Amino acid sequence: MSSIERMPTNLRPLLILEALGESSSPMNPTEIGRAIGLPKQTVHRVCATLVEQGFLIYEQNGKRLRAARRSRTIGAGLMYSSHLHVIRRQILENVARQVGETVNFAVPEVSGMNYLDRVETDWAFRVQLPIGTNVPFHCTASGKTYLASLLPNDRAKLVSALNLQAHTSNTFTSPAALMKELDSISKQGYALDNEEFLDDMLAISVPVRHASGRFVAAIAFHGPSIRLNREKLLASKPVLLEAARQLKDVLFED
Repeated sequence: MSSIERMPTNLRPLLILEALGESSSPMNPTEIGRAIGLPKQTVHRVCATLVEQGFLIYEQNGKRLRAARRSRTIGAGLMYSSHLHVIRRQILENVARQVGETVNFAVPEVSGMNYLDRVETDWAFRVQLPIGTNVPFHCTASGKTYLASLLPNDRAKLVSALNLQAHTSNTFTSPAALMKELDSISKQGYALDNEEFLDDMLAISVPVRHASGRFVAAIAFHGPSIRLNREKLLASKPVLLEAARQLKDVLFED
């Protein structure tokens, strides 16, 4: 019997959740078993319980698993808890001081990007989007950063399933046009919101990645067009990239 099979059975669900969390796409039980060294029958049995309890959910074809609401809630809570939240907050505040605009830390949820943390600007004229707000994937800098991080096939499937509602005249409402935009973002490593979500609001976002390279969150800042333009956003990109590096080190240190 292997060491993994001798492991207490109550730890097996955690290994499965860990494997899915480290994967860039949903996995089937065979792939999960291969990743963690458990027999497929054991993985099937444990996964069935996790699905029943709301920790995992099958994709539409019923063959591949991904994290469900309860798992995402645990993940978000752990990222928010303890000293990690304090350090993360300090990093965001440092970015806000340097760029002079509102800074967001957003994670993907089923209905869009969720603002897990936020540091407001001191400007009187600002866009109010409080912590806990969900914003669309297709027309925000953080949302497009997430979409661009997906593997091409997964990206195409998600874009085809999205409601590409027009929020402004600049919103990408064509799947082909959005896919072209996401391809550019994937190559350049950052995303811009050129008044695509709200009129007169601009934003820039970069990904925060796990040590394995997997997307975890987006860090972004936004402000009104009377203060920002494309050149100013790009000039501040190094500040965001350094903050993303610091967040990776803080969140995923051993």
